[in-house]
Amino acid sequence: MRIAVTGSIATDHLMTFPGRFAEQLLADKLDKVSVSFLVDGLEIRRGGVAANIAYGLGCLGLDPLLVGSAGRDFAEYRAWLDAHGVNTSGVRESAQLHTARFVCTTDTDLNQIASFYPGAMNEDADIDLTGLAGEVDLIVIGAGNPAAMRSFTKQCLARQIPFANDTSQQLVSLDGDQIRELVTGAAYLFCNDYEASLIEHKTGWSDAELTAQVGVRVTTLGADGARVDVAGEEPVLVGPVKDVTPADPTGTGDAFRAGFLAAEAFGLGRERAAQLGNLIAVHALESTGPQEYKLDRAELASRCATSYGQPAADEILAHIR
Repeated sequence: MRIAVTGSIATDHLMTFPGRFAEQLLADKLDKVSVSFLVDGLEIRRGGVAANIAYGLGCLGLDPLLVGSAGRDFAEYRAWLDAHGVNTSGVRESAQLHTARFVCTTDTDLNQIASFYPGAMNEDADIDLTGLAGEVDLIVIGAGNPAAMRSFTKQCLARQIPFANDTSQQLVSLDGDQIRELVTGAAYLFCNDYEASLIEHKTGWSDAELTAQVGVRVTTLGADGARVDVAGEEPVLVGPVKDVTPADPTGTGDAFRAGFLAAEAFGLGRERAAQLGNLIAVHALESTGPQEYKLDRAELASRCATSYGQPAADEILAHIR
């Protein structure tokens, strides 16, 4: 399976607050918030939804095509992705704007407060995907410029290119009609349990109606693992990876998507796909920065066997270089 990935390409500025946001925010004063958090750490890392997913797919040997816009400062980042198995020929460099920037502070409960500057990502709406028809088997429409996301969805439907929908962080900026437009007809829908509830709330769809709009609905459940739904079939529930030491949650959802789609490309079942998704997500969770993890085959096999059994480890590792 040849996969193209669209969405944000960004630089992440990750800070840690040695306390709890909940203890600093007053419920009766949320309409007049003026608060500053003294952080004790700053890490500048490569990120962005599309780049993170492509990085994970590249590490798993899938040769993904990254499609999007970056700034004039992208040369070093491009070299990094190329070195990790990502085809960056689909990334255009803006003549005026910088690469998008994500600024995020994480507290001790792993809650996050963040801002996102789109920069060159705003030029994604000018990208034409129609030339990928027949060249790729799936296009991931990741969170990015909302106009570009809608344009990519229309192009995929018009050219009958299977696509995966991953609205994630952009859900708050989309209304019900726009979400329906993005979701309907997707081969895959990825979201976490909160995002799933938000989609249902904004669209007016029930849980079953949402599942019926897509081929495969994948919901990450945090510490509870993941759930895979297909209309008319029993759901697949996969528990979490055992013995996890969290460092930073940024990019864990993107890593999950990479693992899940890689297993789908390998021809493994949905249970194995969710298991591999969880395993790659944990690698990101235990690192500071969404592209700082490295996949060690022996370690991956051991963790898979411990969490999901030796047969699962044997099946999954048979496909990983």
